[in-house]
Amino acid sequence: MSINPFAAALALSLLATPVLAADFGSYDQPSSGSWEGAYAGVHGGIASPNLNPFSGNNGLSVGGQAGYNTMVGGAVVGGEVEASYLGDSRVKVEDGKLKERHRLSAKGKVGAPIDQTLIYGTAGFAMTNFRDNGNIAGPDGWKPGYILGAGVEQKLTSNVSARVEYNYTITNSVRTFSNGVGTTGNVHDHTLKAGLNVSF
Repeated sequence: MSINPFAAALALSLLATPVLAADFGSYDQPSSGSWEGAYAGVHGGIASPNLNPFSGNNGLSVGGQAGYNTMVGGAVVGGEVEASYLGDSRVKVEDGKLKERHRLSAKGKVGAPIDQTLIYGTAGFAMTNFRDNGNIAGPDGWKPGYILGAGVEQKLTSNVSARVEYNYTITNSVRTFSNGVGTTGNVHDHTLKAGLNVSF
């Protein structure tokens, strides 16, 4: 029986949120200004070539992140590193499709806190690892690219927050081979993730 990655990711995030939040703290009202400091967390969602939740090319994405935020005036400014398994999502290349397996990223973040909610944008660099798919042979090792995104994060307790984040990633000059013929092109994909962070 096949499992839709979008439905699985949504179910996991809904089940995990109250359970993990209860482990990390009580549901007392968080104190204001608590976005500052170090944090770490986990995420799950979908990796997709076109953001269609019902596409057979989607992959179930899971991973972890860690970062640090500080307050600059009334804004939250920070940085984050992230590692994700992309579930062999299949992205379009010349003459076929290529599988995406893993991604590492380093992102800057700027956000506007509204009480216990943080609305933010993010941008940085990404390294993606590909796998062959059918008659399409992909590049060895990791390929560099750029990642952009936006998200909303909500405090659940004084040190636990939940978030939803969208990322668009472009990987430049990906070399592929089909039936012995090589081509080079840019690869684009989308990820939509729900996650939990614990601040320290």
